[in-house]
Amino acid sequence: MSVIRRKNAVLRVQHVENPGWPKNQRGFFMPISFMLNKGKVPVKIFTDDVDSGSLTQLGNLSQLPFIHSHIAAMPDVHHGIGATVGSVIPTRGAIIPAAVGVDIGCGMNAVRLSLKAHDLPDNLYSIRSAIEQRVPTGFDEHERPSINGSTLNNMGKHLDVITDKHPGLVKMLKNFHRQWGKQLGTLGGGNHFIELCIDESDDVWVMLHSGSRGVGNAIGRYFIEKAKKDVGRELGQLPDKDLAYFTEGTQHFDDYVAAVGWAQDYALVNRREMMRLVLDALQRSKALPAFTTTREAINCHHNYVQKEEHFGAEVYLTRKGAISAQLGQLGIIPGSMGAKSYIVRGLGNEQSFCSCSHGAGRRMSRSEAKRRFNTLDLEAQTKGIECRKDKGVVDEIPSAYKDIDVVMQNQSDLVEVVHTLRQVICVKG
Repeated sequence: MSVIRRKNAVLRVQHVENPGWPKNQRGFFMPISFMLNKGKVPVKIFTDDVDSGSLTQLGNLSQLPFIHSHIAAMPDVHHGIGATVGSVIPTRGAIIPAAVGVDIGCGMNAVRLSLKAHDLPDNLYSIRSAIEQRVPTGFDEHERPSINGSTLNNMGKHLDVITDKHPGLVKMLKNFHRQWGKQLGTLGGGNHFIELCIDESDDVWVMLHSGSRGVGNAIGRYFIEKAKKDVGRELGQLPDKDLAYFTEGTQHFDDYVAAVGWAQDYALVNRREMMRLVLDALQRSKALPAFTTTREAINCHHNYVQKEEHFGAEVYLTRKGAISAQLGQLGIIPGSMGAKSYIVRGLGNEQSFCSCSHGAGRRMSRSEAKRRFNTLDLEAQTKGIECRKDKGVVDEIPSAYKDIDVVMQNQSDLVEVVHTLRQVICVKG
């Protein structure tokens, strides 16, 4: 037993030697680094690289009365808002909106092309530029919706049902009803990206990362505040006010489920449309030969909630910075800007609720990264990659993230690697 001491608290951390946990194919216990016992349920953590802020948040989550079985923390775990990024949270009869977060449905999409590495030109700037001209990045959006009218109208009808009940939601986003349509097929900023990658067989892939854009953010923020009001006087008794929740059977619970489901669907459509636009830009490029798509690896969320069955009960499973890794299921685990990424196949490990990490995971905050690094550091750490190297993306420097290879080693019983990718082009907003 080791003890991690922190101001005003002591967290007791039990290292794994538990014969009740499953073994891997070699007969060794799963590579869970330790188990946190602080609340009503344990927290099983798949790494020993975890910051004190995350330990506090995980401990707070474990005190809630509606958590089922345990909480799982993935190898990329790091401090978040309300709930820890890289956490998998099974709840019965309740959902925590802040655990789902405000980038609802954020996730990945990857497609393998018939192109080989030798088909790419030596200078990749023209290809990056073509992608950036086709897909709006940062705060930019399309002048008019790029998807077909029937899809847009159908999505609009379902959204109207939600906003008719919650007109206050419309006030959360300027030009709400026009903006969500124009943002379909757009990247956004932060850690969202579009990449061209090469795998171990020299096949070229397109991989991208984005979510539900401004409308998802508005839905998330709106219902987080609603949950705090619904909890009422009990809010002060929660270990963290951002853990306010909706109880099943109440109106706001049902409305949130409908709204978060819509935002998750929006995120899927957004990534599909963005992928279509990227492929169109590549096909129009004079720097590339004709090509076809040979395989779509997956279009997967890593910030979402859905009903699943685990440990004998139907639960609302929230994956905040984690992807589903059911047995045989394909997934995408990106590294940082300048690091490797992986196409993986799930091993269906129930101890992680059939989940795995969603990426490398931040090691430091954006503000700290900006303090510690400059554009020269960024140029050195992204050498050989066609990408932005200005101060606007210094906070995305590879050193701000955990080592993706260590993260992968820590989840060898959650997923198996199918393809290893290295990026040659990275587009950021």
